[in-house]
Amino acid sequence: MTAKEKYSFIQSVKDLFRIWALEMKIILSDHGVLLFCIFVPVLYPLLYSYIYTTELTREVPVTVIDNSHSSLSREFIRRLDASQWVSVVGLSADAADARQQIKEQRTYGYLEIPSDFSDNIVNNRQGYIGFFGDMSGMLYYKGILVGATEVSLEMNKHIKVERAAVTTDEEASLVAYPVENEEVILFNPQQGFAAFLIPAVLMLVIQQTLLLGIGMADGTAAEEGGEYSELVATSRRNRRTSHIIMGRTMAYFFVYLVTVAFMVCVIPRLFNLIQIARPLDLVLFLLPYLLACILFAQALSVLSRNREMSILIFVCTSVPLLFISGISWPGAAVPPFWKGVSWLFPSTFGINGFVRLSVMGATLEEVTREWWALWAHCCIYFTLAYVACRVMIRNQNRKEKEREA
Repeated sequence: MTAKEKYSFIQSVKDLFRIWALEMKIILSDHGVLLFCIFVPVLYPLLYSYIYTTELTREVPVTVIDNSHSSLSREFIRRLDASQWVSVVGLSADAADARQQIKEQRTYGYLEIPSDFSDNIVNNRQGYIGFFGDMSGMLYYKGILVGATEVSLEMNKHIKVERAAVTTDEEASLVAYPVENEEVILFNPQQGFAAFLIPAVLMLVIQQTLLLGIGMADGTAAEEGGEYSELVATSRRNRRTSHIIMGRTMAYFFVYLVTVAFMVCVIPRLFNLIQIARPLDLVLFLLPYLLACILFAQALSVLSRNREMSILIFVCTSVPLLFISGISWPGAAVPPFWKGVSWLFPSTFGINGFVRLSVMGATLEEVTREWWALWAHCCIYFTLAYVACRVMIRNQNRKEKEREA
């Protein structure tokens, strides 16, 4: 290495750390950026984990409209109230009364037994029971549905055995269960929401908070200039926009190292969530994901023309991104167009890879598709971030010329 090359290398390193220090100053001095980049990534996982930490809700209060007034309907109500899922708090005279109780949050659903319920079963016809649930709470809806389904299956078994006129217990077992089956629930044995939802939310929070934090910082720069005048000066001096991208990436990577470690190490242990990933595999997978999210946020920050713009653009995307990632909605059922759209976001590959590693016990070799996709995102969004940074510098230069004029 010649003396000139050595000097150029030292200057590049100095510029990188100068930009890193400047970006850290912006993060720590701007209350909005500080909120999105430090406090929200810590508080959101705590909030979501606390809400869903019980995994399942039991003894969900419901009412029943019994239009049948038969022994079979009374047996159904008695079995339903005895189940662990549902608590029958009373009988309603009609649907209007039952819905009013739901509005007042005294109950979270009601079941309506039709007048011909017992007659249909006695005459070898199928009986129906209507279920109306409050869908504003998924845990309540699931509890009532599971309880009603289990009770109906148990009653079906007894009705079949009684009508078969069997004489031995073995015959009764064959009638009740012609095909013996065993249910084995993989990866989420308690069938709770926290086990599958929280890992996905953790990955999505990383991407969304970076979009909001970096978008707010660049929106402020677009409005006021401020500290970014030094970034422009750095670019003029060395003509290396890549230094700005790398220096800013270092700053946010440094900040998020702590928050990501809190998410994947502290949160699962604090709330007894599943975390069976090998530590090295987890580190190697989260490295490109975090870099991809930082570069992705820098690339899209060009859309933030003012301080609040990032909130208006990116907050509303959180729920759709969770659905099209294939976690909360089956990936096979996502239309091809939206599946293609989902591939534009690092969260899609980050969520799927992280869930397979932490919950399903996969190794890094088994998530190579997601891993390489994240590295591809790093390359693509570094290029787009470079373009976005050039736009920022051009706008800053134009504003300076306008002020001088």
